[in-house]
Amino acid sequence: MQRRDFLATGLSAAVYSSMGNWLPAAPARGGMTFGFSTYGAKTLKTEAAIDLVADIGFDSVELTIWPGWDANPAQMSSRRRRNLRKQLASRRIRLTSLMEHLHIDESNRSLRARLDRVKLAAELAHDLSPGTPPLMQTTIGGGGQWKDVRGRYAAELARWLKVADAEDLVIAVKPHRGGAFSRPVEADELIKRLDRPKRLRMCYDFSHYDFRDMTLEGTIRTALPHVAHVAIKDVVQKDGRTRFVLPGEGGRINYERLLRLFHEGGYRGDICCEISGQVWSKAGYTPSKSARTCYSNIAAAFRKARVPRAGKPGRR
Repeated sequence: MQRRDFLATGLSAAVYSSMGNWLPAAPARGGMTFGFSTYGAKTLKTEAAIDLVADIGFDSVELTIWPGWDANPAQMSSRRRRNLRKQLASRRIRLTSLMEHLHIDESNRSLRARLDRVKLAAELAHDLSPGTPPLMQTTIGGGGQWKDVRGRYAAELARWLKVADAEDLVIAVKPHRGGAFSRPVEADELIKRLDRPKRLRMCYDFSHYDFRDMTLEGTIRTALPHVAHVAIKDVVQKDGRTRFVLPGEGGRINYERLLRLFHEGGYRGDICCEISGQVWSKAGYTPSKSARTCYSNIAAAFRKARVPRAGKPGRR
């Protein structure tokens, strides 16, 4: 994509000029993968979810590995791991991320238990994709005020990173609506506080920043130096309450602009459709129908934005 094409999206030249100080030099070639998270497919076995993702046309998949989910590494045999690795290769689906849920302030899981989960994630990452192991993305805490928890969060993340260094794992922390850690600027602060470790990155999800005092351009500007994974879904507001909906269904997030900003900024990672529990917990929900809606909405945004995908040739 040429810079003049980026300017033509409707982002003003003045805003683009202000980005000049933070946009890294973008690679001349290369695209982003477009994937789907099995967080929206809890009722499916992992094998069936991978086949669904491949059949629809996605480039990549994120596996949800929480306890109680099919891909929980604590309950996955070596034989099954080998078979899943072969399936991912044969279906030409990239495993880009493992979704965890490790809250530093939760009372029912100790620090040792959280460190064990980080190690389990790393082992699964290398077993399923030894050449290009996926990252682990996770939220890191519940409610409260950032100023009150940032020191404690940083101290524990330093412990996680010792495991990540030993096991060759990248951890992407996700600012989450309603939590003490909820803004890209807080991720920026946290990563800098820990001296920008190479194995600590950020997971970006604008649905957690929308309807707050944050903009798409501003949050991407803050995130770009640290981002390693982009999750997408929509959020709508009614009677003062927000709820999540399928990517592209809320009508507020300009995905053409989001894709162009990240691509022009040098990001070459995954754009991953995440279906909220507020959606998949409803009666009558079906993973296949929702995944196809996600694909239709966001594949069109890739085409309109003229942003290349890094998946299998011909899969669009």
